[in-house]
Amino acid sequence: MNTPTTPMADFHLHRDDQGRWVCRVADGPAHVGVQVVRSFPLSAPDEAISIVGPDGHEVVFVARLDALDEPQQAAVVQALSEREFSPVVLRIREVSTFGTPSTWQVDTDRGPTELVLKVEEDIRRLPGQRRLLITSAHGVVFDIPDRNLLDRVSRRYLERFL
Repeated sequence: MNTPTTPMADFHLHRDDQGRWVCRVADGPAHVGVQVVRSFPLSAPDEAISIVGPDGHEVVFVARLDALDEPQQAAVVQALSEREFSPVVLRIREVSTFGTPSTWQVDTDRGPTELVLKVEEDIRRLPGQRRLLITSAHGVVFDIPDRNLLDRVSRRYLERFL
């Protein structure tokens, strides 16, 4: 049975005692094991967010994150952060070679790490932005929100691949 999508004002998202996300819609049943998913994670990360039940059907649609009250907004943001793993590159310390594949030593917001760039096309520029997404050989997507804010050495390494 499909549950109709519920307007965002009529739900409550919280964790149960086992750490699972639970969404209670108005006075209806609790949906245990929901996931919070962005529809447009790159172009509109704070808009069009779905809370999806374990069966894969949408339970709640959130048009705008800022339209939620503070506790619900915090719960949605927490659920999103647990699902999405995209370390932010703060500095590029070293690149093994200026051809591909190459091994990069980087500092991220989650600590120092190493990534392998298979092909130059794994560095994506987002249209109209200075943001870059780098997909490593292991499938982890590293984020550079504004390449102009990196230090001079890091920018120089990047320019060799762009």
